[in-house]
Amino acid sequence: MRFLSAGALLLSAVVGAVGCGSSGSSSTTTADPPLAGGLVKPPTQEPPLQLDNSLGQPVNIADYRGKAVLVTFIYDHCPDICPLIVGNLHAAQSQLGKEADKVQIIAVSVDPKGDTPKTVNAFLADHQMTGRMQYLIGSRPQLEKVWANWHIISKNSSKKGNPDAVEHSALIYGITGSGQLKTVYPANFKPKQVVHDVPILASQ
Repeated sequence: MRFLSAGALLLSAVVGAVGCGSSGSSSTTTADPPLAGGLVKPPTQEPPLQLDNSLGQPVNIADYRGKAVLVTFIYDHCPDICPLIVGNLHAAQSQLGKEADKVQIIAVSVDPKGDTPKTVNAFLADHQMTGRMQYLIGSRPQLEKVWANWHIISKNSSKKGNPDAVEHSALIYGITGSGQLKTVYPANFKPKQVVHDVPILASQ
C-alpha cells in the first residue's frame, strides 16, 4: 500500500527529525529543549478538531490543554502502516509509565465507510488501546472538513485486488499543552522519540 505525504503547507514547515538526546536543530532556542520529532517552523496553532469517538461521545482537541496531544489519521482495516503506528504509540505509552497521563492520543478515521463503531471498538480492543486512544469517526463531509484543516489526503486505493484499501497521509502530529502544533513524526517513528518528547510538549 502506498501512503501519501501531508500537504505542502505542513511539509514546508517540517525539518528533518532530531535524534533523541542530540543537541537539536539550530532552529531551537535555549528556552526550548530539543524535540526528537521533526520540528514545525514556526509552531502554529493546532487546527480545529471536533468529532464523535467510536462510543458516540463528543471529543474536542481543545479540551486537552495542559497535555501533549498526538494526532494521527488511520483506518481500522489497514493491513500494514496503521497497525504499526498504533503499536508504536501503545509501546510509547507503556514506556512513559506514570508520565503517560501527560499525553492524549487521538486517531481520526480516513475511511468514513469502513470505520464503524463496531469495527473501531474491535480494533481498539485488539491493539490494547481501549480507553487509551480517542478514535474519531464521522460522515464523509464531517471527516473531509477535518482532513482539509489538517492537510490530510485520503482516497481509495488504485491497487487491484484490495478495493477497500485507502491511500492516506500517515504522519503523527505533536501538539503542546498550550495547543501549538510543534512537531511531526513519520509513520515509522520510534517509541523512544515520543517518550522523549511528551514531557516537553506537555510543559509548553
